[in-house]
Amino acid sequence: MRIDSLALQMRPRTPHEAADLGVRLCQANARTIYRCWLMVAAPVALLAFSLFEVSVWLPFLVMWWSKPWLDRTVVFVLSRAAFGQDTTPGDVWRAQRQVWWSQLISTWTWRRLSPWRSFTQPVCQLEGLSFMALRRRIVQLRRRHTGPAAMMTGAFSFAENALMLSLLSLVFLFSPPGTGFDFDDAFTGNAGPVFEALTVVAYLLAVLALEPFYVSAGFGMYLNRRTELEAWDIEQEFRRAFPS
Repeated sequence: MRIDSLALQMRPRTPHEAADLGVRLCQANARTIYRCWLMVAAPVALLAFSLFEVSVWLPFLVMWWSKPWLDRTVVFVLSRAAFGQDTTPGDVWRAQRQVWWSQLISTWTWRRLSPWRSFTQPVCQLEGLSFMALRRRIVQLRRRHTGPAAMMTGAFSFAENALMLSLLSLVFLFSPPGTGFDFDDAFTGNAGPVFEALTVVAYLLAVLALEPFYVSAGFGMYLNRRTELEAWDIEQEFRRAFPS
């Protein structure tokens, strides 16, 4: 890895500053990230919504469980954006074996339950380590950073729920009188199938909007941890001061 090619100014940061760095990286590359993210996430969201007729909770479960696999696309785009490279959906498609089909079993099983998955996912996806080496590497990166990574996951979970409720509130705010939407019914289970469908849509939209920022925040924490462990900031300055 050529540290001097990084488009980011690396320096030791607190975990929360590092998460903010990741969010800023997502903002700066939002167009690139979202066109690649939606190429994968939108079909999964439509598939999840199609299960609404089977059971109202199935769309939530499918989208929630799919997140680690969907996030791999965002990590791929971020890993290129960190070096100032633009990514197109075609680039993702050509790299689909690495991005989508690698590590399928772990991605769809125990990684889904990790409370710090956005922090450790770049290790799993980008470093190409064997199973035992990967375990040691994750333990090393998590040391003294498990708490902040879990707190960041919790914060984005609250933000996702808040956005979903905000979108649902628009139903009550803009519904004409007599349409049958009653705020009290939403909390008593008597809202009816239309409101249940709108709840599913609100959740899917919240995930589509916020998940790239969650992944980016974890990616920023990952870069910061590697800066701490491998002195990237010093190497970056030396390489720029004394180019070969």
